[in-house]
Amino acid sequence: MATQELRAPRKLDYAMLFKEAGAVAAVVFALTLSLVGFRTTDVPGGIDILLRFDDVFAATLLAFLGRAALILLREGRLLPVLLTVLPFGLALAALLFYDLSVPTQDRLVRFLPFASLVVNWLLAIFALIIAGRAAWGIWHASSRKGAVQREETMDRIGARVQQAARLLGPLLLGVAIVLPFLPYVDRRLLDIAILVATYIMLGWGLNIVVGLAGLLDLGYVAFYAVGAYSYALLATHFDLGFWICLPFAGIMAAFAGILLGFPVLRLRGDYLAIVTLGFGEMVRIILLNWYKFTNGPDGISGIPRPSFFGLPFTANPPEGTQSFHSFFGVEYASIDRIIFLYYLILALALVTNIFTLRIRTLPVGRAWEALREDETACRSLGINPRNTKLTAFAIGAMFAGFGGSFFATRLGFISPESFTFIESAIILAIVVLGGMGSQIGVVFAAILLIGLPEFFRELQQYRMLAFGAAMVTIMIWRPRGLLAHREPTIRMFPKGAPAEEQK
Repeated sequence: MATQELRAPRKLDYAMLFKEAGAVAAVVFALTLSLVGFRTTDVPGGIDILLRFDDVFAATLLAFLGRAALILLREGRLLPVLLTVLPFGLALAALLFYDLSVPTQDRLVRFLPFASLVVNWLLAIFALIIAGRAAWGIWHASSRKGAVQREETMDRIGARVQQAARLLGPLLLGVAIVLPFLPYVDRRLLDIAILVATYIMLGWGLNIVVGLAGLLDLGYVAFYAVGAYSYALLATHFDLGFWICLPFAGIMAAFAGILLGFPVLRLRGDYLAIVTLGFGEMVRIILLNWYKFTNGPDGISGIPRPSFFGLPFTANPPEGTQSFHSFFGVEYASIDRIIFLYYLILALALVTNIFTLRIRTLPVGRAWEALREDETACRSLGINPRNTKLTAFAIGAMFAGFGGSFFATRLGFISPESFTFIESAIILAIVVLGGMGSQIGVVFAAILLIGLPEFFRELQQYRMLAFGAAMVTIMIWRPRGLLAHREPTIRMFPKGAPAEEQK
């Protein structure tokens, strides 16, 4: 529905509506019956099974009604959706606000669809979003703007946001530099900042493959794993430092990118995605089963920490050596190592960003963008698609290798469980949500998808539910990504030139 235009009402196919909504409800029923319908509880003398069929029924019914509302939106039946969904969302939100303001014994929990307040809040928000979508369509139906005009308007808004972001770039960089020394910044906030910066770097690396070259890669985590294991094995077996292992990790990941690139030279779209997904799973299975080389599921521990040009961040350095604190004559503090890791990943991310911005203006960068727009036309212009794809895979994989080496040295332990498909999906979601090809969009998307869920980790199992709801909401609102506008690398005519000069 997000990628389709809200069109004028037409004759509604009720059989199609009930069939499609019923299929969704059947899937939800099958999933909730096994995952939610039965729950074991501890009782004196053993365990008991708690039946929660009311939640299963509520989830199935709401799935049917929600899908029906989306179909009505798709078919242009906006007013019925607004008149039914808006009162439901407002009533549910009112009940939830009422329960927050009264004692526990006076709450109206029995009138809520689910026992969990988090799920009820998400349901109310989703209902209000659908109602807002219907209201937006009704309001725009009176105007004569077509789909192209509205898309141009959104593109202009994205361009203005990106221009403002470029002006605020130095300010944001200054805030990032002084962040560890700001008041109320503790170890937890620094850990979240390091995690967000890591995913920003990975997003910028994948942006080369997906955003610039237009190659859908679902196995990007494989290069991340190759970089991490390359650093871990070199550091533990040959006693090499971080700065020596870092380029080797990038080179090994780049070779893995070339190895993946050769078999997929003739593949596009969904077929390319399937092959890259299989490559990522192959790497994970190899790491899991090659016990003599990778230590299998036990992982690799004791990975050396990075040092400040040979000065370790330890309270008791080896005899005959100096630590960072003793060399500079400062008192030892354990958080200094975290601050150093923060600045390290910040520097790696900035190098990735600068490299990407520079290479876009070079012939290879323009070849990537030409390949993304039309491979056949790209070939007719004399551009070699094979070399262009291989360079995109290799360079994007190289930055994933750098990120993997940092991941290994940050944790001091790695295992195959850290490199599952969900990591590739999250990195790809950051690129798509931010706007493919948009550097600043990757930053905003990483903060939204990685930073915010970490602050709500106390929600436990509902954290990923909120994560998915946020993604669905944003993609409904802006299917092409938050900042999908991209300035051309080269203009044949000056910006703003009259149309007569462009003919």
